[in-house]
Amino acid sequence: MAKAFYTGSFDPMTNGHLDVVLQALNVAEKLVIGIGVNAGKTPLFTFEERADFLRRGVAENLPERAGDVEVIAFSGLAVDAAREAGASLIIRGLRDGTDFDYEMQMAGMNGEMAPEIQTVFLPAKPASRPISATLVRQVAAMGGDVARFVPDYVAAALRAKHAR
Repeated sequence: MAKAFYTGSFDPMTNGHLDVVLQALNVAEKLVIGIGVNAGKTPLFTFEERADFLRRGVAENLPERAGDVEVIAFSGLAVDAAREAGASLIIRGLRDGTDFDYEMQMAGMNGEMAPEIQTVFLPAKPASRPISATLVRQVAAMGGDVARFVPDYVAAALRAKHAR
């Protein structure tokens, strides 16, 4: 088994993200989750809040694997962050054909830059396919119920953010 690297903004973490994390732990001994940080963007949740969501998701669903997950911040190229983390796999979740087309291009570029790192695609469960963090943020901001799309603790955090 290998060390894998899974990236995203996770702002907020969705059920789809969590599904990919749990699947990744089926193919990797260790998982490093890289939360992308962009100085030009202001996320809804802090890095620490997002990291806590991810850690909690693993602890609640696969408590025996919680110690196999590390959450880090990174900026720059994901392939460089994966290399720095000592990963031999990059994990990417796929919801649909649009994701597939984009991710194939990224995998090709990453393979050219770091041929020692393999990209692994993990399919989203059908219930997770329409979910994106952007849509969850928009629905929550307009007072909609996002409980079907995120874990309970993330839904509560979204309600608290928008109650202010």
